[in-house]
Amino acid sequence: MEIAAIPANEAQRLEALRAYSILDTLPEKDFEDITKIASEICQTPISMITLIDAERQWFKSKIGINDTETHRDYAFCAHALNKPDDILNVTDSREDNRFSDNPYVTGDPNVVFYAGVPLVNEDGYALGTICVIDNTPRELNEMQLNSLRALSNQVVKLFELRKANRLLIETQQEIRNRNKDLEQFGYVISHDIKSPLRNIISLAGILKKSLSGKIDTYEAEVIEHLLNTSVRLKSLIDGIIAHYMDINIDTLNKKNIQVTAFLEDTIALIDPRKEHTITHQSDVELIVTNEVALKQIVINLITNAIKYNDKDHVRIEISVTARNDYYEWAISDNGQGIDKAQFDKIFETFSTLGTKDRFNNSGTGIGLSTVKNLVGKLGGFIRVDSKVGSGSVFTFSIKK
Repeated sequence: MEIAAIPANEAQRLEALRAYSILDTLPEKDFEDITKIASEICQTPISMITLIDAERQWFKSKIGINDTETHRDYAFCAHALNKPDDILNVTDSREDNRFSDNPYVTGDPNVVFYAGVPLVNEDGYALGTICVIDNTPRELNEMQLNSLRALSNQVVKLFELRKANRLLIETQQEIRNRNKDLEQFGYVISHDIKSPLRNIISLAGILKKSLSGKIDTYEAEVIEHLLNTSVRLKSLIDGIIAHYMDINIDTLNKKNIQVTAFLEDTIALIDPRKEHTITHQSDVELIVTNEVALKQIVINLITNAIKYNDKDHVRIEISVTARNDYYEWAISDNGQGIDKAQFDKIFETFSTLGTKDRFNNSGTGIGLSTVKNLVGKLGGFIRVDSKVGSGSVFTFSIKK
């Protein structure tokens, strides 16, 4: 018996094989179907999908044999690894010096005929074979050989798909773990930073009120600066926490939303006293999307339209229109407007234009980046059109 030579790239080949995490896995229907097809096409009682490990041959799928693995020294398939571009075809193993005294030839399962096509991945490594076996001498015709080659390609594609799915699951788990860390981070900020910060704001306010008229201008400015800086820091922290809560919204959780009722509820939440003129119209009665994500988007855009408005009376118009593959939402205002050169910048995290809102507060640069992220998760895009002094129109889409 001739033991198959070890391939020159054996270390890299084994690394590639183990990267698929498929050794010693349970049977899977897709692979079982392929071995059945191979057996039927080639009219053989035995067919297998084999993988050659360092010291063994393991069967991912098999028909007509009870073993789940064999020693590598006895594996016909190990010989096939050395010629990955060829089919190993053994018409009668009893007359082949490489196999004539192989225990699987002289004993059960009495391998006489063997044909194996190497399973070669996209990097050129032969991982194993798809093979067919019979107990009598025979040869495969051209159609059967071509079919066996095609089935080997399908097996490799299944390996790649399986690997991609595993990596996706691992990535999703990593994201979930990071999200848990972010939640913990938010808790630490909320508990360990915001609590003393609230005390600072409260004390600064008390000092400002109780010392009014009793201290000089410089001292009053220091207290005012302390108060304003603390308020801005609290606003930034609130924005960071809200940002991380929003980006973790499960946008795959969708429900039916009545557009008109949704808009009326959202407007009432933002402007309960009806201090501003906010109108809406829609040619869409019902949409299916994630309500939490949509509400955060709309609340943020309407709130910005109010805050960054330098007119005596705020006017906002909201429209919802059905397009071919998506719903288009547009929120326009009569505010101070945005310079065209800043259109991209406003969607960058922590990027601000340095302007104060109508309440004399500075922005955090978090709101619109969160909106852009959520819109993307809903399968859409967002853009802005604006003219300084006249107002802005934010248009975003939601995939149907």
